[in-house]
Amino acid sequence: MRTYLILLSIIVSMNSCSTPDNPTETKEEPEVIEPTDSLSSLKLPDGFKIEIYAEGVENARSMAMSDEGVLYVGTKDAGNLYALVDTDGDFKSDKKYTLAKDLNMPNGVAIKDGNLYVAEVSKLTRYDGIDQKLENLGEGTVIYENYPTEKHHGWKYIAFGPDGKLYIPVGAPCNICESKDEIYASITRINPDGSDREIYVHGVRNSVGFTWDEEGTLWFTDNGRDMLGDDMPPCELNKATEMGQHFGYPYCHGGDIADPEFGSKFPCSDFVVPAYKLGAHVAPLGVKFYTGTMFPASYSGSLIIAEHGSWNRTRKSGYRLMQVKVENGKAVSYDVFVEGWLDQEEQEAWGRPVDVLMLKDGSLLVSDDKAGMIYRISYSAA
Repeated sequence: MRTYLILLSIIVSMNSCSTPDNPTETKEEPEVIEPTDSLSSLKLPDGFKIEIYAEGVENARSMAMSDEGVLYVGTKDAGNLYALVDTDGDFKSDKKYTLAKDLNMPNGVAIKDGNLYVAEVSKLTRYDGIDQKLENLGEGTVIYENYPTEKHHGWKYIAFGPDGKLYIPVGAPCNICESKDEIYASITRINPDGSDREIYVHGVRNSVGFTWDEEGTLWFTDNGRDMLGDDMPPCELNKATEMGQHFGYPYCHGGDIADPEFGSKFPCSDFVVPAYKLGAHVAPLGVKFYTGTMFPASYSGSLIIAEHGSWNRTRKSGYRLMQVKVENGKAVSYDVFVEGWLDQEEQEAWGRPVDVLMLKDGSLLVSDDKAGMIYRISYSAA
């Protein structure tokens, strides 16, 4: 039993708010834990329902949907790239294509003009006319390959902004460190053809999810540093109002916590404070504004955040979906939307939410890299 717990802690640590300073370079078969009562253990508000959209999607991480309704799913540890198709419109995928294998942490996927963009640790590849290549992906076009090669926080979430540019984060290559190269702990952006890479914002330890509001302003999650105790620092929801802003890492955490090693170099007042302080070690990843009409009006304009869950806390935190209400451009509340992937009594999790994506009908897809599933959350007043 002791050996099992040690191995489990190693696997979990590679996917949470941060990773240990010396992550393993070898790829191990992911542990599969079957949910005891499947989805019945999940708690949702009245009127909401969660169902399986797709299962057997090993290590399902970031998602992107084409105009034709093909769902593309990246992975981190599995190294696979998937396409899921709902051929009969019943909101359940009935075809799964494994487009590629043995990629280098292909976490990030994005769609633009019918082309699929895939982010590995150090490079970006574009697959043109992707919906017509499900049976045979073929060779893509590498549009950029000069991102750092470190795997510690090296996996990338990517998305196209309202300016037409592709946004790509570069995590810190450590738990806490001061990097000489300014590319680390940043969010960058680049043209769709791979030209003119630039740093958009600094001081971002490890962002694995971002989105834009109606005004075109970038909101992003950031995973706080480890080894400062169970309850500090908070993970963060941030708002970037202009290019060049600095969000504190590694000098200041949560807007007002000076780092014990680097905090003496700059006061916290030099940096942008979080739009909202989230729970400590909850590992916020995917985030989207809810802009549909299916959910009740109280969800309109809210942010839905997938919290992947802690790895180094005495009692685990996260493993849930959260709703952050936004009023007049400010985050005003932080409440549980869906929970139950973590058994609080046993302190064991059967699932870990990663990314969220809204369908045209207003329902919500959620990826789970531990259970290997994609869920669909819908609402009916009846």
